[in-house]
Amino acid sequence: MKVPVTVYAEMTPNPATMKFVTNKHLLGTGDSAEFNSMAEAKGFSPLAEELFNLPFVKGVFIASNFVTITKTDNLSWDFITMELREFVKNWIGDGKDVLIALPSKNATNPQSDAPKKEYAPSEYDIAIQNLLDEYVQPAVANDGGAIDFRGFEDGTVTVVLKGSCAGCPSSTATLKGGIENLLKQHLPEVKEVIAENE
Repeated sequence: MKVPVTVYAEMTPNPATMKFVTNKHLLGTGDSAEFNSMAEAKGFSPLAEELFNLPFVKGVFIASNFVTITKTDNLSWDFITMELREFVKNWIGDGKDVLIALPSKNATNPQSDAPKKEYAPSEYDIAIQNLLDEYVQPAVANDGGAIDFRGFEDGTVTVVLKGSCAGCPSSTATLKGGIENLLKQHLPEVKEVIAENE
């Protein structure tokens, strides 16, 4: 049975990504999933798998009520936005699975053999996570992305940028000017914020 679905496309600060917002919840609040290849999407997201069959799709990020798609450089958004919007709208309207399992947050990236650094829990982790959830997540989600806290060590907060935030030309300014200043203001122990490259 078809469900009435509305989907609209929204530009993001990252010229390589477009955010497709739907009136249906796709994932639970705070959950997100990012896929940078067909192999990463297999077994997790039938929607992402299908999108990777399109020759111009380079990345898929799924969050509460939107899908952010990263395109290849060889085509302009003018040529593909409507096609992608209709695709996402029909997929959700037909009641097909968007996500069948959330990938582990600490899964190692198949493209790099180096395991992710493990961080020892610190007394500041909860405070940092709360500040990110309250002040940063809503703004980053608004731009079609997400930020995950990885760890705090020797005054340095490490985060992972996802969706439109990953590889965005303005992400460094956001990281240093916005997030770092916010955390330093509330927690003098924080000296800097860096992004772990996925």
